[in-house]
Amino acid sequence: MAVLRVRLLASFMLLALLALTGLASAADKVLYEKVSAFNNIIVTEDESGLRVLRFEKNGARQSIAKPGDPAYLGFAYTKVSFVGLALAAEEPRRIMIVGLGGGTMPMFLRHYYPNATIDVVDIDPDVVHVAKEYFGFREDAKLRAHVDDGRKFVESAREPYDVIFLDAFGARTVPPHLTTVEFMRAVKRAVGPDGVVIGNIWGRPANPLYDSMVRTYQEVFEELFILDVPGTTNKILLALPRKQPLDRIELIQLARKTGAAKRFGFDLAAIEDDQFTYSSRKGKAGRVLRDADATPAAKARDADTSSSVRARDGDATPSVKSITR
Repeated sequence: MAVLRVRLLASFMLLALLALTGLASAADKVLYEKVSAFNNIIVTEDESGLRVLRFEKNGARQSIAKPGDPAYLGFAYTKVSFVGLALAAEEPRRIMIVGLGGGTMPMFLRHYYPNATIDVVDIDPDVVHVAKEYFGFREDAKLRAHVDDGRKFVESAREPYDVIFLDAFGARTVPPHLTTVEFMRAVKRAVGPDGVVIGNIWGRPANPLYDSMVRTYQEVFEELFILDVPGTTNKILLALPRKQPLDRIELIQLARKTGAAKRFGFDLAAIEDDQFTYSSRKGKAGRVLRDADATPAAKARDADTSSSVRARDGDATPSVKSITR
């Protein structure tokens, strides 16, 4: 009898495990998978209808979207990054986004800034296809997706932008040639004198080049403010091509004004004291990154120190703090 009970219990546990596996599969249905020239693109959908973009199997989430709802923001970092909109001297008329992902950021901006011209650039044509096919991204007369290298697109800009978002990530890191002082100088040339540059990077310990990335921004821009994203390792860098010193209260006042005017579905001014750093003074912790650092040898060296880091929202292997945006 004891042996029979053990067998019955084992059978029950196996059936339960199979049932749970079936539920998990149903909750994360794979809608699309393709190895492109740049990424292993995977799109999944859960039971609630939320769709997720990844650039490798079981990798970090690059985008979360609720198709049909352009105001939905699934990641905390996107909400924090929009604080930068308050630093544009006037309502943005020209916006550039480097890095499309699922297209949630440009669709949000299109919803709240319908008169703005928005240029989004991504190097991977398959990412653009997926954003349109599975995430509700739609081009129109004022919102355009450009398949190009982000650096080349920035360098070829002829008319200045009021806001430039730097949000380009591969499966595991920011492309090295989009971190250097030469690139940042091109970004500064592309943004108007009353505009703002908004960058999304990882902080320590997920990003061994964090201090150097900050130091590189400081080398180029007149002002730099850093916002921590609560519960993540993400850092949002707000860079200005002009002198405009601000403390946290002054930034909150500007954010509150912008949030009230646009009626965002979240509090743009929710900036706690420990989230804000005024970082325009050049630090000594990092070095200025240069194009020479983006050579294959340098990239291999940096990859050795960041192999445990994954994706733009800070999702990570167990050796790094696991977070969601």
